[in-house]
Amino acid sequence: MIEDKSPLRTPLSQIGEFQLIEKLTKNLEIKQSSTIKAVGDDAAVLSFKDKRTVLSTDLLIEGVHFDLAYMPLKHLGYKAVVVNVSDICAMNARPTQITVSLAVSNRFPLEAVEELYEGIKIACKIYNIDIVGGDTTSSQKGLIISITVLGEVDHEDEIVYRSGACENDLLVVSGDLGSAYMGLQVLEREKQVFQVNTNSQPDLDAYTYLIERQLKPEARVDIKDILKQLEVKPTSMIDISDGLSSEIIHICKQSKKGCNLYEEKLPLDPQLISVCEEFNIDSTTVAINGGEDYELLFTIPIADFDKIKANPNFTVIGHIVPETEGIHLITRANTKIPLKARGWKAFDEE
Repeated sequence: MIEDKSPLRTPLSQIGEFQLIEKLTKNLEIKQSSTIKAVGDDAAVLSFKDKRTVLSTDLLIEGVHFDLAYMPLKHLGYKAVVVNVSDICAMNARPTQITVSLAVSNRFPLEAVEELYEGIKIACKIYNIDIVGGDTTSSQKGLIISITVLGEVDHEDEIVYRSGACENDLLVVSGDLGSAYMGLQVLEREKQVFQVNTNSQPDLDAYTYLIERQLKPEARVDIKDILKQLEVKPTSMIDISDGLSSEIIHICKQSKKGCNLYEEKLPLDPQLISVCEEFNIDSTTVAINGGEDYELLFTIPIADFDKIKANPNFTVIGHIVPETEGIHLITRANTKIPLKARGWKAFDEE
């Protein structure tokens, strides 16, 4: 008799909503002193005393924001937390708690949902965040993840908004740009190959960094402390989720300023440059429009340049100009091109 080694699949209908919640949230560890009551009541109870609270929320929808053909569920859970934490980092705040809501179709067994939640728990452990509530419901098709994140700052003047950029401020970015987008292109190509030949096994060794940037990004929780140690306070800040061009335009519009972005200053990983050549895609286009890098884009007074110039985390990529001068990309050939928001747009027509 042949032993059945297929993985266990427990239908969610077999355990019901309350038992599912109990399974997912048992043994949650509370790390934040501001968490008074977490999961288990009608609402969480938090105490921030005299600190300021920041809050953000994000939706991730199957077929729109992720493709389970190449996105492992554990990675998806991890990434769902990261994209929310990144918004808190962009306010120069510390993430503290999240709520997690899931809409799941009946094609997902209990084990799949537990795998997703395992990724969420790992991210919470790494980023020192408490899960304090949420909801579960059924979905007619696909998977929907909604996470709300809370954060705190000790003093109101620590918060950084998009609207504070001043003329002659330097435009600075953390990390490198475009890698997450090219990781997605590699995964999409391999998916198409697999659909033609299901026996094909992709060799992804040459793309490991790019794929990791797409499947397992990290939020830049370190930047707040690095800037504090350097005694630098950004005048404006935003995270790069929809593409560098879109985020620059957000800062400029909110601050009523213009900007010059320099092509030659864009920080690109060598693997990105190589793969762009392989795909015959312009690396600058990828860097300014790609999105999902979850790096931080911010402005600082020009007087603080000496404080950051030797720090490997930061690259100065441009400067702020009067609003009347507009928002431009200065090419390597010293040509001025109006910068357009060509990043991800949620409501574009198909």
